[in-house]
Amino acid sequence: MSQHAHPGTAGGVRSTSRATTQTAWVGWIWFGGAMMILLGVFNVIEGVVALFNPRYYVIGPQGLLVFNLTGWGWVHLIIGILAVIAGLALFTGAMWARVTTVVLATINAIAQLAFLSAYPLWSTIVIALDVVVIWAVVVHGQEAREEYEQL
Repeated sequence: MSQHAHPGTAGGVRSTSRATTQTAWVGWIWFGGAMMILLGVFNVIEGVVALFNPRYYVIGPQGLLVFNLTGWGWVHLIIGILAVIAGLALFTGAMWARVTTVVLATINAIAQLAFLSAYPLWSTIVIALDVVVIWAVVVHGQEAREEYEQL
């Protein structure tokens, strides 16, 4: 227990203790941050390839949903850069970083779903990883904040 002087308390000292609710599951937040950085880097690469080498991806006769390949290249590039930033910020446990991570992972999963006809196996893997990241951040986000504050 720690003791802090507080005006207006008997004797000027009040005992306070801070109970932490951390569990070993806080590692899921670190996993989520690392995955967001990795997924962001992969999205940047995917976007750059779509922009500079459009013949790399084989698109079926139905085409891509909503945009052409150049449009999806820009989408992946922007999402990738933002995902790297959110992944780095997630290590601080900040609430804005957790919210941003969930929003970006959701947008990334939807973008990968639309990009499915160009790269089906990779898009499916990325969607699954996005779902795991969302789960980790939503379920264990507060524990990361508590651990960061103790450092």
